[in-house]
Amino acid sequence: MIRIEPAIVVEGRYDKNKIKQLFDTVVLDTAGFGIFKDREKAAFIRRLARTKGILVLTDSDHAGFQIRNYIKNIAAGGKVYHAYTPDLYGKERRKSRPSREGKLGVEGVPDQVIIEAVRRSGVPMEEGASRQRSSMTKSDFLDWGLAGPGSAARRKKLLAALELPEDMTANALLEAVNVLCSRWEVQQLCQTLQAEGDKKP
Repeated sequence: MIRIEPAIVVEGRYDKNKIKQLFDTVVLDTAGFGIFKDREKAAFIRRLARTKGILVLTDSDHAGFQIRNYIKNIAAGGKVYHAYTPDLYGKERRKSRPSREGKLGVEGVPDQVIIEAVRRSGVPMEEGASRQRSSMTKSDFLDWGLAGPGSAARRKKLLAALELPEDMTANALLEAVNVLCSRWEVQQLCQTLQAEGDKKP
């Protein structure tokens, strides 16, 4: 397993599954062109670019470059790396026929080719055992007043503090804080926001 700091952005869930087997970092998929209409995910990617940095790894076909350019635009001002795989022709095992352009997507590209593409992107890489992360859960959200009755207003304040869209769902917020913050940071933010709320007449 290779550790890198930036989050990796790929096109689909099969790409995501493959990349998670190779790299120890956050991996997001754009649901193909779905990213064009997904304000939550676009805002999340923008925030990741400003904090951890992102590495864009899309397919080498026309659609892949359209998605790559869109991500580059929404992440402008952040740290964005680009990894490019070569044009390899064929079809993925799960598919009955090749793609329109006949090129393999990220899921079908050999592991070593992907690792080399990421290495060429300039991202610092460290091989070794996976880091153990202490993930926050829905149970934590209940304890901190971010889930359950009357939690919407608290989540809205937390989203504002984290500079994330106010209409982000509780599940999307949970995913975001597990990437952007430590457990201690979220607890401190919740306590601060609670104290500010108590002071209001």
